[in-house]
Amino acid sequence: MKLKILPPHLRNKKRYLAFEVISETSINRDDVISIIWGALWDMYGSCGISQFDLWVIKIWNYDTSKKHVMKGILRCRREEVHSVRSIIPTITRFKGSRVVFHTLGISGSIHSAIKKFIYDKH
Repeated sequence: MKLKILPPHLRNKKRYLAFEVISETSINRDDVISIIWGALWDMYGSCGISQFDLWVIKIWNYDTSKKHVMKGILRCRREEVHSVRSIIPTITRFKGSRVVFHTLGISGSIHSAIKKFIYDKH
């Protein structure tokens, strides 16, 4: 017996949130993921996080000699975009060093998020 796929009108709508991280020390992809999840956990707990359907799609590293910059894309449910977006600016520290997170924009597809916010502004 084959499993039936949900028709498009019954699937959850998703939004893609582009963000940027600037830090004093170098951080890697796993650090960024743990920072975001830790902040979400502190604010909303496990019940709130389960409703976000949050996923880190991709992270780009733009390290220079003076700044450690990363950009990335998060996927979440359309109804929870404002909750996820509200967490991003609250992140200010990681392992004793200062870190700045800010939202670059929100898009309806991965392709347009990359085109508008990741490659266009760098």
